[in-house]
Amino acid sequence: MAVSVFIVDDHEIVRRGITQLLDAEPDMDVVGEAADAAHALARIPALRPDVAILDVQLPDGDGVSVCREIRRTVDPPPACLMLASDDADDEAVFAAIMAGAAGYLLKRISGSGLVDAVRAVAAGESLLDAKVTNLVLARLRQGEERRDPRYPDLSPQEERILDLVATGLTNRQIGRRLNLAEKTVKNYVSSLLHKLGFARRTEAAVYATKQATTRRPHR
Repeated sequence: MAVSVFIVDDHEIVRRGITQLLDAEPDMDVVGEAADAAHALARIPALRPDVAILDVQLPDGDGVSVCREIRRTVDPPPACLMLASDDADDEAVFAAIMAGAAGYLLKRISGSGLVDAVRAVAAGESLLDAKVTNLVLARLRQGEERRDPRYPDLSPQEERILDLVATGLTNRQIGRRLNLAEKTVKNYVSSLLHKLGFARRTEAAVYATKQATTRRPHR
């Protein structure tokens, strides 16, 4: 079966170029496109593409938020392939990885490189541009010398769920992993966000990654 792809980019010429590139491949089918986050969030759940190619910067939001939301609401979620300009913000890069993006590429990538990337993430692989890989590794090495004093406030189950949030899993996927109801997982996530003082799960995911080298073993 052909890999179904949805494209989100605010530049029409970019969307047309990617569509033409992918539709020329016998094993790919562009099923839809959107110029902003609102239209993407409205159409992707209905079309259920295998891969969503997301521009990091959108006129009404950002691709990271779209990635996080569709991974939360679409089951199975599409593999999110992020595209960014060379001067992409470091925080956006790291947040995208923590939101569960399957790949993060710079727009200077060649056409054949993008085609290969779509095939790879559709097959379940993770792809990172070399520059992005170095960035993520550097951020991970920056782990705080001391464990945040808020961390001990979490219960053992909240710690486990926070770990899984950091890997980009949805509440439903976490529930399956831990044999919990999706609503129960949602309640745990709300509780741990409150304890840590965060409003969004992406913030908690980044926090969990920073704490990975210093926190205590699970009880």
